[in-house]
Amino acid sequence: MASSIPVRPLIDPFQRSISYLRVSVTDRCNLRCVYCMPEQGVPFVPHQEILTLEEIARIIRVAAGMGLRRVRLTGGEPLVRKGIVNLVRWIGQTPGIEDISLTTNAMLLPSCAHELATAGLRRVNVSLDTLRPERFRQITRRGDLPAVMAGIAAARAAGLSPVKLNVVVMRQVNDDEIVEIARTTQGEDWQVRFIELMPFMEEQETCIRDTSLVPGFVPSQEVKRQIEGALGPLEPAETNTGGGPARYYRLPGARGLIGFISPLSEAQFCATCNRMRLTADGKIRPCLLTDQEVDMKQTLRQGGSDDDLRQRILAALDSKPDAHHLGDGNRPRQRRMAQIGG
Repeated sequence: MASSIPVRPLIDPFQRSISYLRVSVTDRCNLRCVYCMPEQGVPFVPHQEILTLEEIARIIRVAAGMGLRRVRLTGGEPLVRKGIVNLVRWIGQTPGIEDISLTTNAMLLPSCAHELATAGLRRVNVSLDTLRPERFRQITRRGDLPAVMAGIAAARAAGLSPVKLNVVVMRQVNDDEIVEIARTTQGEDWQVRFIELMPFMEEQETCIRDTSLVPGFVPSQEVKRQIEGALGPLEPAETNTGGGPARYYRLPGARGLIGFISPLSEAQFCATCNRMRLTADGKIRPCLLTDQEVDMKQTLRQGGSDDDLRQRILAALDSKPDAHHLGDGNRPRQRRMAQIGG
């Protein structure tokens, strides 16, 4: 049915164009990474409270009519969600959507990479904080590095390219691998992105107390200095994939790229934000690092029209802050990272 109200573009109060939605399809995960979840896990949202795949697809369809162009599927671990290939196919058939990507730990990719690519997935981001098997097991508490590498190989074989590797840098945990990881871009055509550790609820401190690891914040500029000191100057580089917040560089003659995601140390990080998030239980979250949310699930399940959904999306858009304000002592306290999707 045609809209009875003018379709307002997705422009937030600070004149940023919002074209990118990160969608958490589940809060469940097959790993227990130290900066994300306690070793014993967390109480999961009851299944009936999680959006159905059809509900997710409808929200995306309505948002695409307002200017949404890019969708990233996240979790928890999105590949544990049954029907994920169908969801990718539905999103790919949505008019206006130009790009679909997925963030994963890659453990389950070998069995579904080809199906996902055929359904319309363009590429994957793989969480990979270390290249050392024993350390990988420590950080993830139950992961298997060879399985992840097999998942990366399956993604590349399926044409999900370029593969992006997400490395959360933690002092006294994996900061001694920065150069080793950066060096891989000399021979591989993937994109390594070094991400600053973000403060997120109390479970981060709980995770730290529960392990012998002692994660700590490492600013991107320190990471960059380490790389340049060992491997030579980094040259600014452009990429036409993703539309995310990373700033990219290339080592001289390297096949791949090195990116930096700096939400804490870069004062202008939020100025170009083009994203909102949809949680697994149906809330639109205008900013990852604040607790402001707008409920979409209630509107969906009470028989709301597409116009009603547009109004909820606009309410979320209008509540998007200018920045995260972590420096003022504000930080999210109501949700864990696994419930939002990063």
